[in-house]
Amino acid sequence: MPTTNSPKGGNRPAQVTGDTPMASSLDVSVENNGMERENVRPVAIALGGISDIGGLILGYAIGDVSGYFSMLDFGRRFGVYNATTGEYDFDQSRQGTIVGLMPIGCLVGSLVAGNMADTLGRRYTIAVAAMFCIIGKVIEISSSSSWVQFAMGRLVSGVAIGALSVVVPMYQSESSPARIRGLLISTYQFFITMGILIAELVNFGTHHMTTSASWRITNGLSFLWSLLLLVGIFFLPESPRFMYRKGREDEARRTIARLAGLDVNSNTVTQQINDIRVKLEEERAGAETRWYQIFTDSGIRSRMILGIVLQAGQQLTGANFFFYYGTTIFKATGLTDSYLTQLILGSVNVACTFGGLYVVKKCGRRNSLIVGALWMTACFLVYSFVGHFALDAEDPARTPAAGNVLIAVSCLFIAAFATTWGPLVWAVVAEFYPAKYRAPAMAVATASNWFFNFLLSFFTPFITAEIGYLYGLVFGGCCFVLAIIVFFFLIESKDRTLEQIDTMYLMGVNPITSSKWDEKSLPTSSSSEDHTSREFNLRDGQGDGHRFDEIKSA
Repeated sequence: MPTTNSPKGGNRPAQVTGDTPMASSLDVSVENNGMERENVRPVAIALGGISDIGGLILGYAIGDVSGYFSMLDFGRRFGVYNATTGEYDFDQSRQGTIVGLMPIGCLVGSLVAGNMADTLGRRYTIAVAAMFCIIGKVIEISSSSSWVQFAMGRLVSGVAIGALSVVVPMYQSESSPARIRGLLISTYQFFITMGILIAELVNFGTHHMTTSASWRITNGLSFLWSLLLLVGIFFLPESPRFMYRKGREDEARRTIARLAGLDVNSNTVTQQINDIRVKLEEERAGAETRWYQIFTDSGIRSRMILGIVLQAGQQLTGANFFFYYGTTIFKATGLTDSYLTQLILGSVNVACTFGGLYVVKKCGRRNSLIVGALWMTACFLVYSFVGHFALDAEDPARTPAAGNVLIAVSCLFIAAFATTWGPLVWAVVAEFYPAKYRAPAMAVATASNWFFNFLLSFFTPFITAEIGYLYGLVFGGCCFVLAIIVFFFLIESKDRTLEQIDTMYLMGVNPITSSKWDEKSLPTSSSSEDHTSREFNLRDGQGDGHRFDEIKSA
């Protein structure tokens, strides 16, 4: 009978009994290495689907407010009457504050989420965030004439959404079977795009109303998403890696087996438990860690910087720039209804993100991100030069050919982003941090996404007023640089466990050839105790840094 060490130390049998899957009732296939192949179980799909409602909440919050400013009742309550035009207007500062306070709240929420997740657990942190989403929406929908109150509701909702943007991918990465982990995490982006489209559809159906129902119906529906997440999360298991770190090894083993559709005493489950144990014991053998060590520990610092670059890069690809100029572009073909414009762009975004889930599963992380970045670079070059030199800025309808090119390039760009950088960044960043640093590292990396989200949303109107379509060259340059960064620094993590990914970074595996790395290159031993001893001997004895010279030479 195999043995394993508990988090407290000491050996005990690995066999677990109870209400768990048994080998006789499972369709188990064995791979060449003697490990049972993980299955795709309904409970694992449900884990991804229910937790992804956090992404739906985010997307809905982005999509709903974009339609409010053109609604009569919303303008009458929160705007300023323009006697010249007879309409209600929002100046840049007021509109920018209402829109911008949400990403500011998201920035705060993402920074506090890591500590909450390590203290309360992944599930309870998601539940608390869902509650705060409800509170924020109550503040918004109860606003009668004070735009400041509405903006503060957006701020509160933003704190919750920022927390969800950290904890949901973390929870999915720690719980999902390796073979579908990237797919499940990437559906977070798919749910974001679905949320945007649903909000735009509701706005399209209510914007003609002259009462507060025009915006309160859209706003009120967000209660449903938060309530579904709040209730549904309690039907899902806690992260097995979080449970193990809290000394609940039997529960962790049962959860891994249940999600992978394997017997609790199978070789695959036992190997995963042993990998988690080795990493945990290695951490506890070193000095106590602090959150700031994500920037000082040589074993994690480069990954921390890479995570920040990738999350910030998702914003610097310029996806929001296309949505910002969408109405102007489509006017070149005579399509002046901004709500219909949003539906077209949103539909393309959703359809292509759905296709992106296939890309995640079949094409790997590195190649997809590199090709996507180069694809977006080409789109921005065409977009910027055609928009600046060929489009009639005074009357775009006089240059329909240029307008048609811009429409096609806009859709091609959205297709590139939605199939690569949209879903993949969430998956990659959720995968490559070690357990002891995962919560604070993901919090800081995700905060960089929200920080640049705010900067771009606030400064883009001012910049485009000065240089117009040439602003796209800035994003094109960023996309090209991101392709180079991924090529030289990102390790391929497709179909690998979180512990294997951590080992690859600690070993210094060459990112360019990382897809060919085989765990069989690691030294083997006859017992888990010898394996643990070998892991500890690889440490350099200074803080939490690591040297894998022995493995590299093996």
